[in-house]
Amino acid sequence: MTSARPLWRGRALAVIGILLCAFSLRSAVASLSPVVDLIGDDFEVSPAVLGVIGTLPPACFAVFGILTPMLERRLGIERLTVIALGAITVGLIGRGLAADTVGLLAGTAVIFAGVGMANILLPPLVKKFFADRIGVMMTIYTTTMAFSTFLPPLVAVPVADALGWRFSMAMWAAFALAGVIPWIVMLLRPAVADRRAPGHPVAAETAEPDGAEAVFAATGPIATAPTNLRLFARLARIPLVWALALTFATSSTMAYVSFAWLPSILIDTAGVDAATAGFLLSLWAFIGLPASLIVPVLVVRFQATRLLFVVGSLTALTGLVGLMLAPLPELLWLWMTLFGMVGLLFPLALVLISIRSRTPQSAVLLSSFVQSTGYVLAAIFPLLVGILHDATGGWTVPLIAVAAVLVITFPAGIIAGRRVTVEDEWERRHGRW
Repeated sequence: MTSARPLWRGRALAVIGILLCAFSLRSAVASLSPVVDLIGDDFEVSPAVLGVIGTLPPACFAVFGILTPMLERRLGIERLTVIALGAITVGLIGRGLAADTVGLLAGTAVIFAGVGMANILLPPLVKKFFADRIGVMMTIYTTTMAFSTFLPPLVAVPVADALGWRFSMAMWAAFALAGVIPWIVMLLRPAVADRRAPGHPVAAETAEPDGAEAVFAATGPIATAPTNLRLFARLARIPLVWALALTFATSSTMAYVSFAWLPSILIDTAGVDAATAGFLLSLWAFIGLPASLIVPVLVVRFQATRLLFVVGSLTALTGLVGLMLAPLPELLWLWMTLFGMVGLLFPLALVLISIRSRTPQSAVLLSSFVQSTGYVLAAIFPLLVGILHDATGGWTVPLIAVAAVLVITFPAGIIAGRRVTVEDEWERRHGRW
């Protein structure tokens, strides 16, 4: 048995392309809410519009999560990645040029159409190009996403003060545009033959075996099965798949509620200014950085799925309760750090999508099902939080609703810890996959 290839050998462009794509996913989300007050100096951004903007990301992700496997089958995974990054670039620039709330909403919708496709494509891209290095590559790309989550809130207000809010939001398009280049180069160069047949299975919880060679092809689609709807229906009959979807939904709900409302909550309840609220949002997001470094390794090598879910959920719940009961300026750093531990769930959910499927083909479908379902559920809460805030005139009831998500979905994280693939589950219940 030959040893696994070095990460960069023969696939440096794939590494760069995946990392730039990963960076663009969260920077597009996290760069808006810190500068909303500054946008309001040019045109009114009502709470209703903020609620819609908060709901747009998961709603777009849900829709394009369903469409992506069909588009990928026609265009190929690399071509569709180029289209996704192109949409993010255009949307970010368009949002920076917006003259009113309609332009702001339109730019945001285009951004998250692209992000919705890229969300689905990244786990299969890792599985396709780095089947021998899933643990390492998932660590690198989730760390990149974590970095791009806490960086925009940290710099958005200072950059906006110096150069204007338009530049502060549009500047992130540079990373999405740069991410297009590696994939175009890979599409233009001659195809590299696979060293083994595509679709070679990767065992659950041991997705980085010693001696495995990479599934590697420079171009072409990861061919999904011709009957996607039939396979989606199969996935819907597997409890493990719903557990994965609810785990992902929990992570996404916490993220998009925080991106949309956390600065406003901190300003209203603790009396901090916009710059401090942006810093605290950045602190909340920063917790995802060490989480993304350790979670893939702990899951792939030490099967720590359930422990990580329990720690992430309970500490996040503690942070929310603290924010409700004691929103004191001197304690906000503690509550944001504890609430930020929910960042453990996002890399956990992404790793599980890769290792709970046997092949890149099934990873595309599982990624689509889990993320689409998760984002449908997550799309409800940014808007719900705004409605509850308007109805009650405060933030206690909205925060209770958010905390309830962590409690209700807790059993799903326990089920997701089962070390089997979705194919195993289907075959155990219904026969051959």
